[in-house]
Amino acid sequence: MTAKTQEPVITKTSDLPIEEAKWVTLKKIEYVDQIGKTRTWEVATRKTRGKAGVDAVAMGNILLHPTRPPSTMLVIQYRPPLDAYTVEWPAGLIDAEETAEQAAVREFKEETGYDCRVMSVSPPQAADPGLSNANMQLVMVEAQLGEEEEMPEQRLDDGERIERVIVPLAEFYDRLVEYSKQDRMIVAAKLFHFAAGMNFAKAQKYPD
Repeated sequence: MTAKTQEPVITKTSDLPIEEAKWVTLKKIEYVDQIGKTRTWEVATRKTRGKAGVDAVAMGNILLHPTRPPSTMLVIQYRPPLDAYTVEWPAGLIDAEETAEQAAVREFKEETGYDCRVMSVSPPQAADPGLSNANMQLVMVEAQLGEEEEMPEQRLDDGERIERVIVPLAEFYDRLVEYSKQDRMIVAAKLFHFAAGMNFAKAQKYPD
């Protein structure tokens, strides 16, 4: 990864003509609601959805080391829509001819450098249902680490700059809370929800 020479700076924000949009477009939905009233809704839609019928995957991951406690890999990258760095699990778009499982293995290798095996695949999930029809699947993967200290080389696309952070599962929730307190840093909702659920289940003692 090329050494950083400055912080990202947004130099201009302008309206994007629909015909110039490569990845997303806007549509107006006209519908009749549950009481028979005609309504409209504005929605952002992706242009890249392939035969899987799902836009993207996120890789919830467990890293197993010969002598250390189980951990997870977080990735930190600058996101222009937020003008901030986000803390996320590795994720990416599903290519036109891929399945979610294939995309997960490919994207995990590209972003983290590690090979992984798929443990489970969630049903399709809404990413932001009030704004977009974008959907995704959570693919849980497991990676076996060796004794070496250095992380393997990433295979990032041009323009991608992704920092990798390994966090022990025992520190998962607390580390995300700490990240959320840092200036210009935002934790992705799907990541925080997963960690908060783990923490809540551990802290509360509800009967089965």
